[in-house]
Amino acid sequence: MTSKVMPVVTRKGREDTGTGQSGGCVRISGVSPQHTPATKIWFGKVSNDPGYRSFPHHHGEAETGGYVLKGKARIYFGENWQEFLDMEEGDFIFVPPNWPHIEVNMSTTEELVWLTTRTPDNIVVNLPDVDDSVLVGFRRAE
Repeated sequence: MTSKVMPVVTRKGREDTGTGQSGGCVRISGVSPQHTPATKIWFGKVSNDPGYRSFPHHHGEAETGGYVLKGKARIYFGENWQEFLDMEEGDFIFVPPNWPHIEVNMSTTEELVWLTTRTPDNIVVNLPDVDDSVLVGFRRAE
């Protein structure tokens, strides 16, 4: 007997929280192998409170697509984290596999919310943290 794969709706407030995390960057899953029949995709919401950031990290073999749903984001990368990309509501980004970066909420008053998808799963490999002073233009909420 073969089993039929059916659509699964993940209701607001019932997202899976047992996924890879990185510092002040909180990930919840709406579609993932952990709680749906999905086998090749992770799709979720990532948020940073005002003035918060992730640890330095990468996503292993996963390819990542991100969309800024709300707020102002900055992603630091490169030698000593001296390069960065700024994004705002409506911007998309492709993050290649194994690319070390830090995700930052540039606002000290407004939340940053991303919609993020990865294949094959939400891989998060945290790297050694750095002092905030290394990140040009970043400041924490008071």
